[in-house]
Amino acid sequence: MASNIDIQKKCEWCGVIFTAHKTSTAYCSHRCANLAYKERVRKKRVQEFQLKFDEEVKPHSEKEFLTPTEVSAFLGVGRTSIYRYIRYGKIKAVRFDGKTLIRRSDIDKMFDYITVSEKNKPKEKVPITDFYTTAEVKENYNIQESWLYKIAKEHNIPRTFNRGKTYWSKKHIDSYFAKKAPDASITEWYSVAELQEKFGMTLSAIYTFVYKNVIPKRKEGKMVYYSKKHFDIAKGIATPEEPQYYTIPEAMEKYSLTRDQLYHYVKYHNITRIKVGKYTKILRSELDKFFEPPKIE
Repeated sequence: MASNIDIQKKCEWCGVIFTAHKTSTAYCSHRCANLAYKERVRKKRVQEFQLKFDEEVKPHSEKEFLTPTEVSAFLGVGRTSIYRYIRYGKIKAVRFDGKTLIRRSDIDKMFDYITVSEKNKPKEKVPITDFYTTAEVKENYNIQESWLYKIAKEHNIPRTFNRGKTYWSKKHIDSYFAKKAPDASITEWYSVAELQEKFGMTLSAIYTFVYKNVIPKRKEGKMVYYSKKHFDIAKGIATPEEPQYYTIPEAMEKYSLTRDQLYHYVKYHNITRIKVGKYTKILRSELDKFFEPPKIE
């Protein structure tokens, strides 16, 4: 039934409070509606499978000894998995007259020792309660409204509507712009005007040069600044600093090691390593010292 007034409702999928224009509206967005629909379909299929499963397995469920095929159907896992569990000793089995038999009581006992790890526990959904208005995002991060909608679409930043205003998840907005923050170790920057004056470059040439050489930049309002150190190195008027860390491929190539050998040395000789994104890097000075030839002073 349509309503002439705005109704405050709680989304049945994500729990966010939103403004509905119909009494029948149950979800805050098409995304939540689609996810809820897929969950209903999944539950229906599971229920249908369970009914079929019970009909097929129930006649064998009271047998004292089962074959791997019957155990596979009874547990709802592949027969290959059952043989793997037997090989690793997770399920006891005996060979009798060319057949592999498993005692029903051993299957029942197996579940007495299974515990759900913290890692596999389902995560509880935490409702989003802290929001920015569109005006606050524009003011805090000096961006245009069109750019805000663009990054929100690309990175699935949650939003909600209330009384004619759009509200954006504060946590997701802050997280996105934190990743875009410039490296804190960079302290000297060129403005576009300084680059034009020092190197005699046009705007188009600057943008092309920056893109090709992946030079870090930062933005303050409408002004864009580029890292002085990186620009000078790319122009050949400054010497690049020697990196403090080896990447795994660099260390393997320099010392002719396999990946397993390298990880063995790093682990058992406590050589410093760090994680940079998904990559592991090894402290150059400690690894070089470890592979120095022996000497007597």
